[in-house]
Amino acid sequence: MKQVFNVQGMTCGHCEKSVTTAIRLLDPQAQVQIDRSQNHVEVESTQTREALAEAIREEGYQVAA
Repeated sequence: MKQVFNVQGMTCGHCEKSVTTAIRLLDPQAQVQIDRSQNHVEVESTQTREALAEAIREEGYQVAA
């Protein structure tokens, strides 16, 4: 299932990598596309929206509703 998140606080490539890693720790098969200039994270995963958002938050980023 494809989920789209508005993620605040990503400012560099390291931020993108941190978010991608957090998601893939939860779901190693997840497909992640990030456009940090738009605060846009698109995830194709079998995990729930809540679980994915929590993984991103645990990395220190804000996830808008």
